[in-house]
Amino acid sequence: MRGASDSTQPGGHRSVPHTADLRVEAWGPTREVCLAQAVRGVCESFLDLAGAKPAPGPARVRHREVTMLADTDEDLLVTLLEEVVYWLDTQNEAPVEVELTPVRGGLRALLSMTDIGSLPVIGAAPKAVTLHGLACGGGPDGWCCSVTLDV
Repeated sequence: MRGASDSTQPGGHRSVPHTADLRVEAWGPTREVCLAQAVRGVCESFLDLAGAKPAPGPARVRHREVTMLADTDEDLLVTLLEEVVYWLDTQNEAPVEVELTPVRGGLRALLSMTDIGSLPVIGAAPKAVTLHGLACGGGPDGWCCSVTLDV
């Protein structure tokens, strides 16, 4: 997962125990890296992404480009993850690479997708993003976010 233009920047994510739902915390030096890590954390909660690549072949390569505008960073996080859930529900595909670029009032996301049937399923897929405990912000040590999803 990449944020902005430097894929070597540190960042990470983890799942946090949460009753009957999925809770993910992510962090990074920039907002873009942090949010890309959140996407990765959500996808790794139900798919084994080790060695995952975008779907091969000219007809199967899917790059989804989405511009998201929002008033707050929390709203950007929700919109980004709702986009992931949408493609999962409607096309049975998940992002294996995410590139986020800031635009005025939001972000542009380039999602490189693969069929979920091509990856080992290791958990329940998310169905919706909730607003409970939602947080996203930056400080002197970088950015962090927390989000809960219904599974």
